[in-house]
Amino acid sequence: MQLIETMRCHARHNAEQIALLGEQGGFTYGGLIEEVEQLAEELRQREISVLGLHADNGPAWLLVDLACQLAGVVSVPLPGFFSAGQLSHTLRESGMQALLTDDCARFTALAEVGIASGELAGLAVLEVNTGCSPALPRDTAKITFTSGSTGTPRGVCLSAETQLSTAQALAASFAELDVERHLCVLPLATLLENVAGAYTCWLLGGTLLVPGLEAVGLGGSSQLDAAKLAHCISEECPNSLILLPQMLKALLGQVRQGWAPPESLRFVAVGGGKVAPDLLRAARRNGLPVYEGYGLSECGSVVALNLPGSDCPGAAGRPLSHCEISLREGEIHVRGPRYLGYLGSENIQQEWLATGDLGEVDDAGFVHITGRSKNLLISAYGRNISPEWIESEVLQSPQILQCVVVGDAQPYCSALIFPMPGSAPAQVSHWLGELNQSLPDYARIRHWVALPRPLGYADGLLTANGRPRRERIAEQYRNLIDALYCEPGNEPPFKPSSDHMNPGVA
Repeated sequence: MQLIETMRCHARHNAEQIALLGEQGGFTYGGLIEEVEQLAEELRQREISVLGLHADNGPAWLLVDLACQLAGVVSVPLPGFFSAGQLSHTLRESGMQALLTDDCARFTALAEVGIASGELAGLAVLEVNTGCSPALPRDTAKITFTSGSTGTPRGVCLSAETQLSTAQALAASFAELDVERHLCVLPLATLLENVAGAYTCWLLGGTLLVPGLEAVGLGGSSQLDAAKLAHCISEECPNSLILLPQMLKALLGQVRQGWAPPESLRFVAVGGGKVAPDLLRAARRNGLPVYEGYGLSECGSVVALNLPGSDCPGAAGRPLSHCEISLREGEIHVRGPRYLGYLGSENIQQEWLATGDLGEVDDAGFVHITGRSKNLLISAYGRNISPEWIESEVLQSPQILQCVVVGDAQPYCSALIFPMPGSAPAQVSHWLGELNQSLPDYARIRHWVALPRPLGYADGLLTANGRPRRERIAEQYRNLIDALYCEPGNEPPFKPSSDHMNPGVA
C-alpha cells in the first residue's frame, strides 16, 4: 500500500508524468492509479484470495501486480520457463483460485486448470481447482517461486513490507544518480525486475519502460538474441537496466561488432550470478556503467550493491541501508526484512538468515562471494541448479555408467559422461536429446564429452559411497570442461536439440 500511496503522491504533484510505457502505449501516474483501483475492485468482486499471473512483460503484468497489493490479494507470478510439471506443482502448492494469462494454451493440459471466465486487464481469467487451501503465513502478499535446486519449485512467501523495504533502500541509493527511465529487460516474474526494477523506479517518480520479452531478445530462461537486446536499448534510451552476467557478456559481444551503448545509460546493475572483474572493467571501458550486486529471494531481492563512488570490482558491493551482513564460519548471514516462510514448510524465524553462500567481508565493508555451501550450480542466468538432480535423470539410461553435470557460471549445462562399454556416442546423444524435452530449459544438457576412463575412489574422484568429488574432477578435467564452452563468444541463442551434443570433444 505504501508504494501505491507514493505513486498517488507523484500523480498529485505531476499528473502528466509518464509512469509506464509498453509497446502499445502507457499510462501517466494519474491514469495508472485509476486503472489499478478499477482492477482491484474487480478482483474484490470475484472474491479471489490467491491469484496466479503468467504473462509476457508489459503494462498488464504490472497493473495486475499493483491491483493485487491494493485489493489484498496474494499474487503468484509464474516464470515463463517452468515446465508443465513445475507449473502444476506451483498451482497446487499455492492454492490459487484463478490464473491470469496471455497464453491459455500453456495451461489447457493441466488437470488443475478449468475453463476461462472472462478477462481482466486484457488477460484471460482461468479457473483453478487444486483441491487444497494451504495455510499461508500472515501478511503474505506475494509468493515467488524459485526454479528449485532439485527441479521442484519452492515458494517463498513475502510481505509487501519486505518488498517495499528493498525498493526504498535502492531508491535512496539511486537518489543522486538521476535515473528517470528504467528499461525492464528481465522477466517481470523475477523479483530482481519487479521489485528492484519497477518498484524502485516508481518510488523515484520515474518512467518504467516495459517492452515484451521478444523485443528484448529473451526466450525461455537461457536464450538470448543479443542483437535484439542491443537494438532495444538503443531505441528506448534508458538511464538504468538490470542484467544477468550472460546478458552483459552478450552486449559486450555486440560492442565488438560495432554497437555503441546510448549515452543515456547511467547505471546498469548486474546480478543473479558471479561476475568476473575483467568483464565489469571491459564493459565500463565500452560505455556500459555496470555495477555488481547480490541478493536472494528470501530477503526480497537485493541486499548488497556496488555504486558509483562506492565500488569494488569483484565484490558484490556493500550492504544496503535496510539490512546487515555478517559471517559465521565463512557463511554469509543477513539480518533485516525477510521472507515469511516457505510454502509447505515450518520455518524457525531466527534473527539472522543463513544464505548458504560462502564469502568474506573486507575492511572497507565490501561483501565478496566465494562459493556455495552446497553443490549448487549457479548458471550465468542466475538459475540455481542441483547437478545431482540432472545426473539422476541422465543415469536412467542403460547406455550411461557415470555422469557429472557442470555449468557453474556458464550459460547452459554440460556433462562429463562415461558410457557403458559397447554404447555408441550416437546412443548417448539420442538419449540426452529425448531427456531434454522433459527438463526445463535451464537444466538441459547442451553438450557432453566422454571421459577417458571411469571415475574411481582410488584416484580420488569419488567418495567412499560413490559420490563425485566435484572440485577434484573439475581440476583434473579442466581442459575437457573448457572445451565444452569454447564456442566463439560463447553466446546464446542455444537450441536444446541433439544437434548440439558433441561427443568426444577434447
